[in-house]
Amino acid sequence: MRKICEVKSISTILLLVLSNAFMTFAWYGHLKFKDIKGFDQLALGWIVLISWSIALFEYIFQVPANRIGYAGNGGPFSLVELKVLQEVITLVVFVVFSLLVFRNEQFRFNHLIGFVFLILAVYFIFKK
Repeated sequence: MRKICEVKSISTILLLVLSNAFMTFAWYGHLKFKDIKGFDQLALGWIVLISWSIALFEYIFQVPANRIGYAGNGGPFSLVELKVLQEVITLVVFVVFSLLVFRNEQFRFNHLIGFVFLILAVYFIFKK
């Protein structure tokens, strides 16, 4: 039983990471279109359609992650735990994305402090 719970936990986390990678790219990737020949002159409507197309993959991973992970479906996480886990994963994926794709953005000390507080929030949410 414990092994199944571990598999569901890891599966949920990995699916949420994949989901957030697509979400982050859909939300912020288009900001780099100006640097890509052929995409630099796209109208806003086309950019929205491209972002929606990418966001479809977010949902392909996010919905199963929540269904597998939710305690009401036999998963290891409560609804609140899923949400907090999602937010922390979102921030981690966003930081990696912004540092790799937007090299002019800086990760500052105050950002680190804010993330430490979010990790503390996870600790308190998961504390039984």
